[in-house]
Amino acid sequence: MASRDDRRKQNREEWAPWLERLEQRRARAQEMGGPERVERLMHARGKLDARQRIERLFDPGTFVEIGELVGNIEDIPGDGFVCGMGRIEGRAALGGVEDFSVLGGSIGSGGAAKRYRIAELALQEGVPLVTMLDGAGHRLTDEPSGRAPNDLLAMADLSGHVPMVCLVLGGAAGHSALAAPLSDFVIMSETGSMFTGGPPLVKGATGEEVTKEELGGPEVCAEIAGSAHNVAPDDAAAIDMARRYLSYLPPNRDARAPRRDGPDTGPRRIEDMLEIIPPNDRKPYDMHEVIERVVDEHSLFEVQPRYGRGLVTALARLGGRPVAFVANNPKHGAGAVDSAAAIKAADFIETVGNFGLPVIFFIDNPGVMAGRRAEREGILKWGGKMFLAERRLKVPKLSVSFRKGFGFGLVNMGGTPFDNQTLSYTLPSMNLAAMPAGTGGRSAKLDPETQRQVEEAQRAGPYRMANRLGVDDVLDPRELRNGLLRGLMLTEGRDARSS
Repeated sequence: MASRDDRRKQNREEWAPWLERLEQRRARAQEMGGPERVERLMHARGKLDARQRIERLFDPGTFVEIGELVGNIEDIPGDGFVCGMGRIEGRAALGGVEDFSVLGGSIGSGGAAKRYRIAELALQEGVPLVTMLDGAGHRLTDEPSGRAPNDLLAMADLSGHVPMVCLVLGGAAGHSALAAPLSDFVIMSETGSMFTGGPPLVKGATGEEVTKEELGGPEVCAEIAGSAHNVAPDDAAAIDMARRYLSYLPPNRDARAPRRDGPDTGPRRIEDMLEIIPPNDRKPYDMHEVIERVVDEHSLFEVQPRYGRGLVTALARLGGRPVAFVANNPKHGAGAVDSAAAIKAADFIETVGNFGLPVIFFIDNPGVMAGRRAEREGILKWGGKMFLAERRLKVPKLSVSFRKGFGFGLVNMGGTPFDNQTLSYTLPSMNLAAMPAGTGGRSAKLDPETQRQVEEAQRAGPYRMANRLGVDDVLDPRELRNGLLRGLMLTEGRDARSS
């Protein structure tokens, strides 16, 4: 009769072929499309391959693959989609990347199941989801799956519950590209492109000959259409940008955003603010310079900088706490809110509101854009949508009126009383009214004396507002950071109630 040690040794030996087969299958999945295709299609073009991309997304040594053996029966490694879980800056997250070296990163039934699985897990476990696109959309040779889960349905269900980031690192068409508009933040590399249908489909349908760059390159998506938020020079920079974006947000809407202590989290007076902001509201200045000095050092992260340039949307830290800025930029069109700026703002406000970030409004605009072009671009509709998003915010709101704020441009920037602000401030140079006295007076055909009185009343705007508590205080521009820190301190009770 065999001894116990002999039986154990025999069991171990019998496991060998089973484990060898498992390792062979895993090794094949790790090869992706094979060394030659990976080199030719990815590395030779200056791109990271799918596994390099997913490894860079997560903290070193934390990535654990899900669905590695999908496609192993058909010898389609990973079915063209590599996905799994890991940590991003120490916090759990899920991510997936299309593998262009395997059948052009097209979506087969196995890849579709993996896409749904990670979206399902993100909602179930309350962790962020990152999707990296570089594929051809649905695989034409794949049989229709009939009634089966769809990743777009899962992503729609995820919206507003966990942060979703989409990176467009190559071509993205059809079903694949739809991951972008369903995400909170979309990054394109300089070699990325996305569209509902690619150039061959466009030519077949309309006869139009167009390149993928003309159809949906970074310039189109980030500057004209607004379908992408930010552009990065290459894969590595895009992935690093995604990691940084997530660092400002909580893992889900029921959690708190992470605070960061550092050498620049306390109060400080900003002496050169008087040199940056001219009190004359006809002189332009760059609002970026203001925000950079107000926030904690090196913490400013602008969202969608190439679209709707008359308005700045940005994430930052103030006193170590993640916050969001919505700020008019007088450097572009005097800071007037056009349709692009309103669309950008409404999207941004809704996103940061979902995840509990305080929103700081810096107001310096002559109103929403007027004129035939503005009306044809839907300024009335999109300006209204921006106001609706702002009004529905349940997070702390702080507003600062700088030099001018007229009519609807003031309203949709959270600049009127009874708009649920934690605190509202104005600078001494602020001009507040339904419309500018000059143009308004001419339109109303006021006599010279009445015109003078109206202009004088507007110049006294901040003190008239302060006299009736229309604002909580008039700030010295050098005390701007400290005033905002006091407002954020007041909101600490909200955290206590939610804990």
